[in-house]
Amino acid sequence: MQAHVNTIAFNGLDTLDVDLQLQISSGIPAFNIVGLPDKTIAESKERVRAALNSIGLELPAKRIIINLAPADLLKEGSHFDLPIALAILAGLGIVPAEEIANYIVIGELGLDGAIMPVNGVLPVAIHANRRNKGLVCPEIEGSEAVWSGLTDVVAAPSLLSLINHFKGVQQLPKPIARQRKSQASTLDMSDVKGQETAKRALEIAAAGAHNMLMVGTPGAGKSMLASRLTTILPPLTTEEALETCMIHSIAGELKNGEISFERPYRDPHHNASTPALIGGGRKGVPGEISLAHNGVLFLDELPEFNRATLEALRQPIETGYVSISRVNCHTQYPANFQLIAAMNPCRCGYLGCQGQECSRAPKCAEEYQSRISGPLMDRFDIHIQVPPVSPWEMSEVKKGESSAVIRQRVVAARKIQEERFKKLGYPTLHTNSQLKGDLLEDAVKLDAETQKMLIAFADKMKMSARAYHRTLKLARTIADLQNEQKVSKVHIAEALSYRYVMPSKQV
Repeated sequence: MQAHVNTIAFNGLDTLDVDLQLQISSGIPAFNIVGLPDKTIAESKERVRAALNSIGLELPAKRIIINLAPADLLKEGSHFDLPIALAILAGLGIVPAEEIANYIVIGELGLDGAIMPVNGVLPVAIHANRRNKGLVCPEIEGSEAVWSGLTDVVAAPSLLSLINHFKGVQQLPKPIARQRKSQASTLDMSDVKGQETAKRALEIAAAGAHNMLMVGTPGAGKSMLASRLTTILPPLTTEEALETCMIHSIAGELKNGEISFERPYRDPHHNASTPALIGGGRKGVPGEISLAHNGVLFLDELPEFNRATLEALRQPIETGYVSISRVNCHTQYPANFQLIAAMNPCRCGYLGCQGQECSRAPKCAEEYQSRISGPLMDRFDIHIQVPPVSPWEMSEVKKGESSAVIRQRVVAARKIQEERFKKLGYPTLHTNSQLKGDLLEDAVKLDAETQKMLIAFADKMKMSARAYHRTLKLARTIADLQNEQKVSKVHIAEALSYRYVMPSKQV
């Protein structure tokens, strides 16, 4: 007796076809799985055996061999449980093998026959749609699969219900696409007292997707500002939401099959390891920078992060993706995130603060600031100082602008950018932070006087070529927020004002 079941193996976001082949033959009773399975798949034998026993079925006293083809591809994960069980059921003639062949099957089995959730249902559903196949998956993740556009989704709660469905004695309900409710209702920019310069800089950062570094004493409101950035960003498009949720699905962070249209906000602790931040580990799982794809990555207490970990950020910031190489895999994940960072001016935090003293200035500041390399600093478009909020500002009753009002200006500025990119022949680009080379020159054309002013400041401030170009991008965004076609002196001057140089001595 033989049977075939279609399933998949993961390599990052890529889904690779696996032909699960079953052979039941006479001989000494045995149950073997071959084809380079990992330990999780080797343990599937006992889960499958128990699940079949729970519905009154026993494995035949024969030689059962499961082959996972291609044999040279490493197979990992508990999602092979259900394909193995269905292959056995098809081989025994309990379910129709011809109908099963029209589906890609994934799912973990409980000992009681329940079909348990697994990671990566969304990318598998997209893969099945491309292959003109249906999908068999756990019931709780059926909603996730429907978002792919796939219409033939069989989402089953248990092995018995799945058998009855394919035998025609039970009709499983079609899953419905569900959207996660908003989680950011309590956060608003109007909550921030004072800090008008910082709020303006945050609006510019949102409009052009610029990276931003905030420097200020403890309690100045840096974290508060960063946590509200997503409230002024445009919501995700359907395409962006699917791309983002695919990563979260692989990482097992997509709950109840619900797709979110909110931009992700990730704020890892400063003791996070390089694999946790960048991605990696034995299986090459996505890190925080990929989980922040199309959203915001906030690094608080920036100098406290491991230096090697921070340096690993440089390449993803420029390219928008991260490559993870391991002995048994080479994986690439998207990592197009907006980096927002915060730090104190020195270790004690009070350098340059009126009414406070840094006990070890200037050595305290020099040692602390040296933890961040020049190349990494260059990758921040905006460097601003966040001063302490005065008592009279804290007591102010009148609230500032709401996130909704600011978001309208941000959305309008981004629309201007997208239209410009389309006219220039780059429809896949969306924000000024993506401007490079000739495209930057086409988007930012300065008159002779403005160019002269910028060069003079760049020379005085010892700006690198990267910092010079980032200043141009920033000025372009400022002009877009004001709906002005030409980048003028005023825009360049404001962009230069966001190149804050941290003090190295007590003032």
